[in-house]
Amino acid sequence: MSVSMETQCPFCSVQCKMTIIEKHQSGVASYEVEPKPNAASEGRLCIKGMNAYQHALSEERITEPLMKQNGQFVPVSWEEAYERIVSAFNELQQEYGPDSIGLYGGGSLTNETSYALGKFARVALGTKYIDYNGRFCMSAAATAGNQAFGVDRGLTNALSEIRESNCLILAGTNIAECQPTLMPYFTDAKANGAFLIVIDPRFTATAEMADLHLKVKPGMDAALANGLLKVIVEGGYTDEPFLADRTTGFQEVKDHIESIDLKDIAEITGVPLDDIQEAGRRFGEAASGMILTARGVEQQTDGSMAVRNFINILLATGKIGKPGSGYGAVTGQANGQGGREHGQKADQLPGYRLIENEEHREYIAGVWGVKAEDIPRKGVSAYEMMEKVHAQEIRALFLMGSNPIVSNPNANFVEEGIRKLDFFVAADMHFSETAQLADIILPIASYLENTGTMTNLEGRVLLREAARPAPADVKQDWEVLSDLAALLGKETLFPYKSAEDIFEELRRASRGGIADYFGITYDRLRKEEGIYWPCPSLDHPGEKRLFQASFPRPDGKAAMIPVPNHFPKEQVEADYPLHLTTGRVLGHYLTGVQTHKSPTLEARQFESFVEIHPKTARSLRISDDTLVKVRSRRGEIVVRSKLTASIREDTVFVPMHWDGIQNINKLTSEELDPACKMPGFKVCAVSIAPLIS
Repeated sequence: MSVSMETQCPFCSVQCKMTIIEKHQSGVASYEVEPKPNAASEGRLCIKGMNAYQHALSEERITEPLMKQNGQFVPVSWEEAYERIVSAFNELQQEYGPDSIGLYGGGSLTNETSYALGKFARVALGTKYIDYNGRFCMSAAATAGNQAFGVDRGLTNALSEIRESNCLILAGTNIAECQPTLMPYFTDAKANGAFLIVIDPRFTATAEMADLHLKVKPGMDAALANGLLKVIVEGGYTDEPFLADRTTGFQEVKDHIESIDLKDIAEITGVPLDDIQEAGRRFGEAASGMILTARGVEQQTDGSMAVRNFINILLATGKIGKPGSGYGAVTGQANGQGGREHGQKADQLPGYRLIENEEHREYIAGVWGVKAEDIPRKGVSAYEMMEKVHAQEIRALFLMGSNPIVSNPNANFVEEGIRKLDFFVAADMHFSETAQLADIILPIASYLENTGTMTNLEGRVLLREAARPAPADVKQDWEVLSDLAALLGKETLFPYKSAEDIFEELRRASRGGIADYFGITYDRLRKEEGIYWPCPSLDHPGEKRLFQASFPRPDGKAAMIPVPNHFPKEQVEADYPLHLTTGRVLGHYLTGVQTHKSPTLEARQFESFVEIHPKTARSLRISDDTLVKVRSRRGEIVVRSKLTASIREDTVFVPMHWDGIQNINKLTSEELDPACKMPGFKVCAVSIAPLIS
């Protein structure tokens, strides 16, 4: 006997489709996974997608509500769990006010759940404190896109246009390990004659395919972009008609660039002058070009401004709104794009409306059936919420789909704060490191059991339908929110019986907003596979390529601004002489809660490591494949050494997928980008030494 399950990978932002075939023979189940043709991945799957079913079917899953009693989790009924939650929330809000409760979401939740979570915070609980882990993924690019273009959508054109591009810059993105099913777009572009430039402190698997690798010093991307701009401006590669008709601020950028010395840029970035000149010339001369950024550029304390400077390069050369030309923020999480469009972020309402905009508040209040003045004002970002938890301004936390004591910077501080909470609820499938600290854990459906829409890195909305029933005592995440809202006296405002019911309300809530989903329906998604937003009407095909005629800013023009050379706030010195940067590996995802439950993936890579240049290792008496202690001003970890000449001599790299003594975010800095509140994960100062000398 066999069962076929049509589904969609729960991991990265490509959102590859697949068929999982479950076979039973002699009482033993086995599984085969087949890629399914689709427009984004074109029928490809990576190692994570091939094995994603394993964590969903794991015997370690939480399948009933659990309440902590005498330090141990014991099973309870849903009614008992709900009663305890509602009682605790009511008591705390009566004593400390509505904002004593915080909600913390995730970038892998569906659009429907993201929408319901934002509404639940503001309508059912009346708290302003809600944010999500996508703040650590896309906020720098989102801020830059909104400021420069008037809109933030992952890619401003379709993935398929990568093949048409003559020159590609990949800045701080290791697509070969993070989104491997996209690699054929780039190899095909190269086969078509494209010149590929990769900017990264490491010689990654992505950099291997580059025609030119700029091995930038961590934290110096904005300065490197200034160097490229100077080559473009002084080489006469600017598109003057485009600049005059479609942009503002170029003269100020030009004046700033004239004051910069390329030799200085080479020195402070660590990139040879000849390479900077070749990269600028290649991009400037190309008839079409795209720039894609990711966490390497964005997870810095000037991440939003660094992205603005790469956007300056596109605008200066007129390479946007045209075939094969545009900007792309390579989203990390499954629904990092959609998750921030419909209300999980502290400052946003559905449709990418702003919570402080009176007109936006009035519109959403009308959709929700509440008074605009009853919608709370703007809260704070994800890490700032953890600061308020630590200060006990937030007394209770409702966590859904995230693991903040591993994913947040300055993780020891975050864990200390969560242990102080008066009451803590986690809705999850597995015992994450954070969920283990909860008073109550609510079991929620896996991706195989959950229907909803996701928005991939292109801004293409996709429908993922449930492929199998959830275990008997497991609920949908949005169902939990509706149940609790009813018990809090808001039943009429959460009348949903299905994910589609929520999506129908989301369509109306987003109508006329920047992220307009009004023309998208489940029926259309089933027939058309995926639809790009904005899609303002049922007969609209969805906008694949943005900015062909104008930019959605008041004057219709894109905004350019001068970006100063930035130096990381935390500098290396005698006690901490090395730059630390962090990132991902092919076999794991985010904090590893899901992928470590996959026997196949865990067998591939069961422990963390630190990459260190052999010359640096010799000076520190560190041998390959030995345990070492890595220390910053905030904490220390122990990992295994991995000597490689692919990394800069002044830099070490540690992946982000492990907890406990291997949790790299015990070391990273709490310093935030002032504009978008992105932490500077990609650069802090560390020392490294053998564990046993």
